[in-house]
Amino acid sequence: MLDAIFERFVKQSPVSVMVRGLMERVFNAEQLDSLFENHARSQYTRELLFSSIVDLMSLVVCGIYPSVNAAYRAKAFKLNVSRTAVYDKLNGIELDVSAALLRETAASMADVMQFLGDSPPRLLASHQVRIIDGNCLAATDHRLAALKPYASIALPGKSLVVLDPDLRMAIDVFLCEDGHA
Repeated sequence: MLDAIFERFVKQSPVSVMVRGLMERVFNAEQLDSLFENHARSQYTRELLFSSIVDLMSLVVCGIYPSVNAAYRAKAFKLNVSRTAVYDKLNGIELDVSAALLRETAASMADVMQFLGDSPPRLLASHQVRIIDGNCLAATDHRLAALKPYASIALPGKSLVVLDPDLRMAIDVFLCEDGHA
């Protein structure tokens, strides 16, 4: 029965099926929890797994829910932890964990792109080119204009992002959480 249903999706929307499979591979719960265990220094896991937080945040980032609170309400039974525990975990995610998430996700995506043969022409054939970009919010910038309509506003910080133009993807990030310092 499930094979017939799956085949219908494959025939009518093969790209969505491939993207779903890709997302499940790249954001595999065991890999995410392992990444957290390897890079977290002060944070720990009790009941709420890092993979659950990534899953919750993906619902907000993709616009399925307008806020972390709305996503939490939809997933509260499955998460089986308090709203406070979710926000504490989110607030405590260390910069090294966030940077490792980007690096490892980019590496997985690059592997998939290489496997699929999606290699655009290199910018400079004889060199590895990297583009570095960052932001630094001044002490007077309290929030980004794009985030003003949303209830959960990101605090200002500094970031330096490394882009691989050949992959068309961010491959590394250096973070500083105190943009006012």
